[in-house]
Amino acid sequence: MGILEGKVAIITGAARGIGKAIALKYVSEGADVAITDLAINETVEETVKELSAFGTKVRAYASNAASFDETHAVVGEILAEFGRIDILVNNAGITKDGLMLRMDESQWDAVINVNLKSAFNFIHACTPIMAKQRSGSIINMSSVVGVTGNAGQCNYSASKAGLIGLAKSIAKEMGPRGIRANCIAPGFIISDMTKALPEKVREEWVKTIPLRRGGTPEDVANVATFLGSELSSYVSGQVIHCCGGMTC
Repeated sequence: MGILEGKVAIITGAARGIGKAIALKYVSEGADVAITDLAINETVEETVKELSAFGTKVRAYASNAASFDETHAVVGEILAEFGRIDILVNNAGITKDGLMLRMDESQWDAVINVNLKSAFNFIHACTPIMAKQRSGSIINMSSVVGVTGNAGQCNYSASKAGLIGLAKSIAKEMGPRGIRANCIAPGFIISDMTKALPEKVREEWVKTIPLRRGGTPEDVANVATFLGSELSSYVSGQVIHCCGGMTC
């Protein structure tokens, strides 16, 4: 029996990368999973097929997470299909990097809307359901740059810092209803995006990490599984750094 047996999770942006790794870990631990993405394409369909092999219920939903109305509509669909919502992982995110002086308004708005507003939208839609259940775990996917900042990523860093403030506030507001809210702050995670960096840049980056390696999406998924399970039943309002010690 898995540690997430009987739980229903929503994971946004779960077709690939960290979101997919979390979904795979969740179904392996017995959870039913609803994944959302902007559109149901071949990548999403392949992910659903892979997740379904574990034998739990898996459904994919097309939704613009940055849209308040679309988010409420899709959460309603998920509730009708699954009957409850126990875990919400706000993983949807994009980057549109650039130095602040060269950044235009559209770059700022796009990142804030997808990374931060989407989390508000899903929390707003899911907390009334969780409150009726008197239980729920909300996990916001932040980043170490949400704590430290990063040159060339003022929009991304601001969105990830906002996710921390949002989780801490929700933990205080909704704790009396049995709802927990936490953040994961990944560091240098090996992904398609980081693999595109020059080898020398990656090597220099790894030198700054005490564990001397980049993290994997599975490393982050393990933390998300802990936070989604009853193993973390007294953990709320926290930021767990999954970064190999790079911010210690």
